[in-house]
Order: sequence, then structure tokens, then C-alpha cells
Amino acid sequence: MYAPRVFISMVGALAVFAIATYFLTHSLSTTLIETVICAVLLQIGYFLGILFLVWKEQSARNALLNEDAAGTPMRDDDKVTGLPASNLNRSEPFNP
Repeated sequence: MYAPRVFISMVGALAVFAIATYFLTHSLSTTLIETVICAVLLQIGYFLGILFLVWKEQSARNALLNEDAAGTPMRDDDKVTGLPASNLNRSEPFNP
């Protein structure tokens, strides 16, 4: 969801809503109040849409990580980062 496009679309939808409400009610105060309520509902919907997209991306990322972790069994040497543990147990000096 590209934010400027959403905001421009929201302003356009609110303008159409305000015009339609004014022609239905012939009341400027009712039109203003209902348009503000509509704007709040649109913002809540946009916020929930963003939360849904973030949740979907997070669950997809977790599924990918769990799939990778389940597919490759861990060995003892993989748990140590850097030098393998077998090289540290040698009695001769370290020469790479």
C-alpha cells in the first residue's frame, strides 16, 4: 500500500461521500459530521490493512525459518561459530 496514493484516494472518496450525503440530507452540519465519521472509519480500515500485511509477512517469514530449521539437522560443529571445536582440542600448536 503506497501511502500517498491511499491518502489521495481517501480524499477523493470522502469528497464523493460528502457530495452524496449533502444531496441526500440537504444539511451541511450532518454532511460534515458524517464525513468526519467516514474519514475515521477509513483510517481505521487503513491501519487494520497495514497490520494485516505486517502479520502476513511475519507469519510467512516464520514459516520459512521453521522450514529451514526443520530441513537441516544441527550438528555439534554447527553450534560453534568461528573455529570448529575439533581444532581446539588438539595438543599441537594452531597452524591454519
